[in-house]
Amino acid sequence: MKARHKRMMFVVVGLTGVAAAAALILGAMQSNINHFFSPTEVAGNQAPKDRTFRLGGLVEEGSIEREDDGLTVYFNVTDNAEVVRVTYTGILPNLFQEGQGVVAQGKLGENGVFMADEVLAKHDETYMPPEVAEALEKAAAQQPTTTQGGI
Repeated sequence: MKARHKRMMFVVVGLTGVAAAAALILGAMQSNINHFFSPTEVAGNQAPKDRTFRLGGLVEEGSIEREDDGLTVYFNVTDNAEVVRVTYTGILPNLFQEGQGVVAQGKLGENGVFMADEVLAKHDETYMPPEVAEALEKAAAQQPTTTQGGI
């Protein structure tokens, strides 16, 4: 085999190795990504049933219920179009409250209740996570507008 052929073979084997490594890295990253879904998308069965994902929206007014253990909390997350019931066991962030933006990470249970492993609240009175703001805008755009009737 000529030196030229050896070099070409070395380059081909090297490129194949780099491509295989890149494919493995991208595959691993894809399986670890937690996608964001709004309550409308969850209600429309667009969210995965067997994988962890993030659910974002506003904590619905009057929906927070606490168990006697002091750690288990139930609340509703809404995008002003649909509502998803959430259950979380743990300590909630200090800024968690009704009417404020929230992002919960977890899985959708068999009964349609979102079982959160982590709950994140906004960090000041003007901030809203970009995903939540976008979901609220989409939901508002999908709502039929009502006009007040005239004579």
